[in-house]
Amino acid sequence: MTVPEFNHRAVSRRGLLQASAIGAAGVAGTFATSTAASAKPDESVVDKALRFNHDGRFTIVQFNDTQDNHTTDRRTIELQEAVLDDAEPDFALINGDVINGDMSTALEVKQALNNVVLPMERRRIPWALTMGNHDEDSVGRTGMTEADILAFVGQYKHNVNGPGADTTGTGNQVLTVRASRGNADRFALWLLDSGRYAPSEIAGQDFTGYPTWDWLRFDQVDWYWKTSQQLERQQGALVPGLVFQHIALWEHRFMWFASVDARTDADHERAVATHGIVGERNEAECPGPFNSGMFNAMLHRGDVKGLFVGHDHVNTYVGDYYGIELGYGPGTGFGTYGLGGADEHRLRGARVFTLDEDDDDVYTGTEALFASDYGIDLTNERRPSEPHEFPAYVR
Repeated sequence: MTVPEFNHRAVSRRGLLQASAIGAAGVAGTFATSTAASAKPDESVVDKALRFNHDGRFTIVQFNDTQDNHTTDRRTIELQEAVLDDAEPDFALINGDVINGDMSTALEVKQALNNVVLPMERRRIPWALTMGNHDEDSVGRTGMTEADILAFVGQYKHNVNGPGADTTGTGNQVLTVRASRGNADRFALWLLDSGRYAPSEIAGQDFTGYPTWDWLRFDQVDWYWKTSQQLERQQGALVPGLVFQHIALWEHRFMWFASVDARTDADHERAVATHGIVGERNEAECPGPFNSGMFNAMLHRGDVKGLFVGHDHVNTYVGDYYGIELGYGPGTGFGTYGLGGADEHRLRGARVFTLDEDDDDVYTGTEALFASDYGIDLTNERRPSEPHEFPAYVR
């Protein structure tokens, strides 16, 4: 099944992750924020890696939650390869939870990463990662932090991750897409680290009864705000863009029901009419306990056309929430939870975005693609693969 193209013009995850949220290494430290007075935009803006094609077009593929170990389910890789060959993107992103916490050594972490970045690397497609809540789950055994992960993937010839902003999180950055002619920045791809898990407590108060995932911190939103203004000054106009982060905003849920408090089918029917929602919601959104304010910042700036997430593997929807698209990229990995039963892998997929530099908005639409579109095996039995060889230039 293919979700209809979105043109610009209930599975419970909470119980599954509660134990890992409490026991994950470094949880108590996740509330610490950067002591820097401000971000360093010159280190967080990657402005020479991407360019529109000669015809003025640019295509993006978003993978999400490849989330496996060093014996990655071979169907995850088959799906990546099928989507890349079909969409022929100019840029591809794995938007958080690239790996899981099952590895025991640094080598196994590197092998798990290598398995799912090779499909882009072999095709010479520029690619990047964002960090999810699971990418550092094995750090207590392997020593591989998120910073180590980004340093490792930086060896690949076609990886375009920059060092990131001096803020909370790892690898917060913006990739600008230059015009097909000249050096003007025509579009921006904002890659944000939405964190891992909420701290055990704040001010002596725990989070019993609240979501236990992380949220964007103020300094990250402030970095977006200031860097967006910097791009506008440099270009003489707002630079339109898309934001990618792993964990959903509270506004994703508000949009689905066209309400902050109500949760009925009738509320959702009203939401479909108001926000033009397409796609499925099979589990409750899992944001952190606090609203980060990111949506309000984007709304005020007026440059961001959409914010897309993963994290909740069996949600695929997208809608227009007061002029900004909010949506999910389908979960890509076959090695993690799905719908359950015979439908377990029905929604494994990816999301494709199209840009046209001659269009007033530049961003022209998005479409979800699914493993079933490519005849990939959807049976429940795991299909592990052997770790793939590293390229000669990667250690």
